[in-house]
Amino acid sequence: MDKLDMMKTFVTVAQEGSFSKAADKLDMSPQLVSKYVSNLEKKIQARLLNRTTRKVTLTEAGRQYTIRCNQVLNDIDEMENALIDWHQKVAGVLTINAPMSFGHRHLPRVLVDFQAKYPDVEVRLNLTDSKVDIVAEGVDIALRIGSLKSESVIARKITTSRIAILASPEYLEKNGTPSKPEELAGHDFLNYSYADQDQLTALLGVNASEQNIRYSVCANNGDMLVSSAILGAGVTIQPTFIAGDYVREGKLVRILEEYEPDPVGLYLIYANRQFLPSKTRAFIDFLSNYYDDVPYWDQC
Repeated sequence: MDKLDMMKTFVTVAQEGSFSKAADKLDMSPQLVSKYVSNLEKKIQARLLNRTTRKVTLTEAGRQYTIRCNQVLNDIDEMENALIDWHQKVAGVLTINAPMSFGHRHLPRVLVDFQAKYPDVEVRLNLTDSKVDIVAEGVDIALRIGSLKSESVIARKITTSRIAILASPEYLEKNGTPSKPEELAGHDFLNYSYADQDQLTALLGVNASEQNIRYSVCANNGDMLVSSAILGAGVTIQPTFIAGDYVREGKLVRILEEYEPDPVGLYLIYANRQFLPSKTRAFIDFLSNYYDDVPYWDQC
C-alpha cells in the first residue's frame, strides 16, 4: 500500500469529515478508505481521527499531520506540474552530434529554420566523424550516415544520399577514364578511413592492392578527400551531399555510374522513445519533414 495514497485518503477524509463522502470523492469503497487510514495510523503510530457513528473529527495529532500532509502533497503536485510544463514547452538546451562534412554544409540552414520556429531552444552542436556514444556522452540527438550497428538506440531515417565515384577532369585527361572497375588498375585512390568497409574492395570485389591501385591519401574527412580530388590527386568515392556542387560546377566528374554503391541513409538516433523532452521531439519531427523524397543535393 503506497504511503502517498494513504496520505491522500486521510486528507480527503479530514476535508470531508466523513469516510463515506471521502469514498465517493475518491471513487473507492468506504471500507477501503477506512483501511487506508487505519494502516496510516499504524505506520506513524498515532491516532489521527476520532470516529463515532455520527461524525469523524481530527485528533490533535491529526490536525498537525493534516497540515504537513497538505504541504507534502502540494509540493508533489507543483513538482509534477513543473515537469509537465517542461515536457510540453519547446525550450532548453538541445545537444546534437553530427558528421563534420554534413554538419558544415547542410545543418546551418536546418538550425536557422528550426530556431525560427522554436526560439527558446539553444542548440549545442558537436561536429565529428567519429561515432560518439550518445548515452555515455549525454547527447540528445545524433545524425548518422550509413549502416547502423547499435541496437541500444532508436533510429529514424531522414533521407538518403547517392554515393559517387569521382575524379577531376584534369586527372582523367592525364590518366584515362575507366569504363569498368577493373580499369581502375594503376590509378591513385583517395580513401575515407571511417567507411564501414574498404571502399574499393566493396566496389571491385577483390583486394585493391591486387589491382595495382595505390592509396595515395587516406583521411577521416570527406571534404578533405574531395578537395584533393579536385586538385587532381586521384579517384575518390564520396556522397553527393559533399560532392554534388562540384560535379554541377564541372570541377569533378562522375565515373563508373552504373557501378556506384547503393545510396546511404541519413538517420537521427536518440536513446529512448519514451518521455522525450519536447525540444528533442520537436527537432526529430522538424528534420523528419525537412527534406523531399529526393534531397536537394541529388536534384540535378
